Amino acid sequence: MTAPRIYRTEAIVLRHARYGEAGRLLTIFTPHLGKLRVVAKGVLRPTSHMAGHVEVLTRAALLIARSRSYDIVTQAQTLDSNVALRDDLQRMSRALYVAELVDRLSEEHHENYPAYQQFLQVLQWLIIAEDLDVPIRFFELRLLDLSGYKPELYVCLQCKQTLQEQPNGFSGAAGGTLCPQCALGDAEARTVSVAAQKVLRLLLSGDLARAQRLRLPAAVSRELDAHMRHYLPHVTERELRSAAFLDAVRATQPSGG
Repeated sequence: MTAPRIYRTEAIVLRHARYGEAGRLLTIFTPHLGKLRVVAKGVLRPTSHMAGHVEVLTRAALLIARSRSYDIVTQAQTLDSNVALRDDLQRMSRALYVAELVDRLSEEHHENYPAYQQFLQVLQWLIIAEDLDVPIRFFELRLLDLSGYKPELYVCLQCKQTLQEQPNGFSGAAGGTLCPQCALGDAEARTVSVAAQKVLRLLLSGDLARAQRLRLPAAVSRELDAHMRHYLPHVTERELRSAAFLDAVRATQPSGG
């Protein structure tokens, strides 16, 4: 059966780029159609009524017309502007980071409704969170799991033995944890502390209520950040561009903030 020429979808705008004289090419994430690239024509003109509805991080209801090249957004209505994120540089930097992560770990036209729900959840959490790095650690691990790239955290990937409660190895190349002996044979393996292993396992479990109660010591937070920066490029096959922006913004945050 021929697909309808016009379709409706809810979507969150992940990023945009200029398209033609006054349009934008939007990368959007939808509940049931996955990641899409669509064109919003004329939104850069001062008279456009659509511009404010298709900003990055906005959740909108879209009416889209199929086209031989990029499908075209014909109507847009904001459902949630997420202005609280865009008006706070610290929160916005984390939100842009998770948006890029969704972009990198999502295939076009591949439905991943649980990932969409997790994305909505983390944006809402970032609005109220005190420790802004816990939400992105939680989301990283949940999205890795939902995308088929879950790191192994309980068994040594080399010798297959259950890991003991001790500092072990963590390797992006291997796909997770290694016992101390096997870690010696992996040039990329980094020592992961007992505390960091416990936090990673808790976050990977998907228990949002427990994750939201977490208050991480600064040293553990820095260690987790380093491990995920080491792991993610093996999955995304490139560094996340928003990570550098996040680091620059984080450096302006008052100590203890």
